Amino acid sequence: MRYRALGRSGVEVSEVGYGAWGIGASSWVGAREEDSLAALHRAVDLGVNFVDTARGYGESERLVGQVVRERAANGERVLVATKVPPLNGQWPARRGVDPAETFPGAHVRESLHASLAAAGLERFDLVQFHVWSDEWLGRGDWLETVQELKQEGLIGLFGVSVNDHEPHSAVELVRSGAVDAVQVIFNVFDQSPLDELFPACQEHGVGVIVRVALDEGGLTGRITADSTFPEGDFRRRYFRGDRPAQVARRVAALTADLGIGDEQLAETALRFVLSSPAVSTVIPGMRSVRNVERNAAVGDGVPLTEEQLKVLAGHRWERNFYS
Repeated sequence: MRYRALGRSGVEVSEVGYGAWGIGASSWVGAREEDSLAALHRAVDLGVNFVDTARGYGESERLVGQVVRERAANGERVLVATKVPPLNGQWPARRGVDPAETFPGAHVRESLHASLAAAGLERFDLVQFHVWSDEWLGRGDWLETVQELKQEGLIGLFGVSVNDHEPHSAVELVRSGAVDAVQVIFNVFDQSPLDELFPACQEHGVGVIVRVALDEGGLTGRITADSTFPEGDFRRRYFRGDRPAQVARRVAALTADLGIGDEQLAETALRFVLSSPAVSTVIPGMRSVRNVERNAAVGDGVPLTEEQLKVLAGHRWERNFYS
């Protein structure tokens, strides 16, 4: 496993981190605690040192905390990031909303303490707001609270999880110097962070955590025109309507252009993300030891060729996720 700097924070994170939404069984149906714990432990065995969870991920914080404490007893250090949900429960952040309605200082502090209790930890290495709007810069008491929590030793770094498919919504925050890291969707289909956000992060030394690198499964080769998901599963909404058929057609075109099979697609998609020098770590969701072993192997520093990157650049897909 290779490691990269998380911006100018002084923290080194594994190129492949662990996205722990799926193991919490909050919006992904089928997670089993025994499998989740085994997968987490195997990830650490393979050099993964960064795990991303959230207050809203069901049992995820508890499971992550259990593994982190067990590994710490053996002298192993695992970095943990969690997220504070918006007080008003609105995803994504809407325009014209005051930060007092989303991240008032008292709410940030209360959520953090709830997360610490759930995980059984004394601090988090990174705490992120689970949505963000640049309209909140210079308003409210959220930044003062974040600074106090750092001084109290309860958090190491501060970041935001950028609204889905809206990387432009955090560019001014990055430029302000108030944030250590941003978490953003970036993949072969959604390449929009390359336009403004990634250049700003590189200029200002802000770390980049990439989520949804496999397009919630769309870039694994397993989505077909007939794919369906059970009630309560997040993917039922993500792949609504004729989206599975659209994905299948685009994947077929992509693999044909690259001359690869579906079995190579996920690895190629992860290597595409890591080809950007702005990216610090990618955090695919992993609920089995098999998935961990497959994904962790990508953190070996082997790059895609310039020709492959050129081909993949042509597969950018502008989609409307909110209609």
